[in-house]
Amino acid sequence: MPQMPLPSRRRTQHAVLIVVLATYMMIILDTSIVITGLPEIRDGLGFSPTGLSWVQNAYTLSFGGFMLLGARAGDVLGRRRVYLAGLAVFLLASAVIGLAPSAGVLLIARAVQGAGAAVLAPTTLSLLTIHFAEGEERNRALAQYAAAAGIGSSLGLVLGGVFAGWISWRVGFLVNVPVAGVLYWAAARLLQRHPGTGGRLDISGAILSTLGMAGLVYGIVRSATAGWTDPVTLGTIATGLALIAAFLIAQRRRANPLLPLRLFASRERVGAYLARMMFLGAMVSFFFFSTQLMQGELHLTPVQAGVGFLPVTVLTFLASLSLPRLVRAFSNGPVLIAAFLAIALGLVWLAQASLDGCYLDAVAAPMLLIGIGNGLGLSPLTAAAMRGVAPEEAGAASGLVNVAHQLGGTLGLATLITVFAAAMRGVSPPEAALAQGIVAGLHGAAALAGLGGMISLALIRPAECRR
Repeated sequence: MPQMPLPSRRRTQHAVLIVVLATYMMIILDTSIVITGLPEIRDGLGFSPTGLSWVQNAYTLSFGGFMLLGARAGDVLGRRRVYLAGLAVFLLASAVIGLAPSAGVLLIARAVQGAGAAVLAPTTLSLLTIHFAEGEERNRALAQYAAAAGIGSSLGLVLGGVFAGWISWRVGFLVNVPVAGVLYWAAARLLQRHPGTGGRLDISGAILSTLGMAGLVYGIVRSATAGWTDPVTLGTIATGLALIAAFLIAQRRRANPLLPLRLFASRERVGAYLARMMFLGAMVSFFFFSTQLMQGELHLTPVQAGVGFLPVTVLTFLASLSLPRLVRAFSNGPVLIAAFLAIALGLVWLAQASLDGCYLDAVAAPMLLIGIGNGLGLSPLTAAAMRGVAPEEAGAASGLVNVAHQLGGTLGLATLITVFAAAMRGVSPPEAALAQGIVAGLHGAAALAGLGGMISLALIRPAECRR
């Protein structure tokens, strides 16, 4: 096939990058924007305290359950077709959520929205890997992709607080409708038609992987409230693991597997998956416990707490801008270890905040360090996870990246909520108990970041430096 002229190729790459980043930012924003709006959703639709958790859990469960199927569908059926289908599902579900008249309608629509996100998240990443050559060109694109993830997660908390406090929580979902509509129009014209590898999707593998991932995610989510000794928690996790094991065994015999097991043959990719889980476990826990810190201890309003995350957002953006230059100068490995170290130190510092502390000294200052680590970490992890992947398996590899992303955040937070609850037990008054729990949770998050740094040091090789 003749090569596209360089200026034309670069224009196409730039346009594809804008579509991909906007899509991924929308998905990430939607994951976090709901958190600071939960009290308003509870009051507006009459959720019970336990039922309210399912506003997030329904999305998480569906997102995690359909991830591998959504990822491989792009390889087999064509990424443009699958991307547009996932975007249409996400758009329609967002509209239903924003207009939901009852709790039941909202929860069903959140599950459907999660399925759309499970298609979009890996497809956007695979679109980057096939449009940008491995090396510095791809590293620059992945740095911007990682910046979208880091900025989106913290900016969502800011916008969620502003919308819930000043307008309505519904705005956070309804805004997706025009954004997704513009993206659909642009993608239909910009993305090249890609027929896919053809053949049939592994339907039995899709059922096993979806049920297995859903069971595992449900058990982990349930553990946060019911505990790790709860029979239903243990039963669903065991069932999920058994189904995933059956899925992996069956994949070895498939001619067109949903998950090519050769993706695990690279020690570096396995290291990137594990380190990513630690990274997300630390960062999701940071967002949860720092929200508790600002609203429960420093008594900030939801809007003030949302705006309180701006130091992380700004430093994530600035660090991501400098990332390609740092990787060229020092290589991938040292930058990644520095990112984990910055996050760990920032979390330990944040844990020192006291009930009568000042926001600027106790919260904003350590958030600057965490923001630097957040901006530097995700891109090298993504590059390591996608290095050496064949174009026809980019979707499956992207799915594994997103599985690690999803499971890391869910499992990390569920584990540390158990630590949080144990630290509060027997402590009084309530404010002192909350402070004790937050300290334990933040120290646990710092430990996850430290473990991620050690995994990176042991398994992820440095990228080539500039000669």
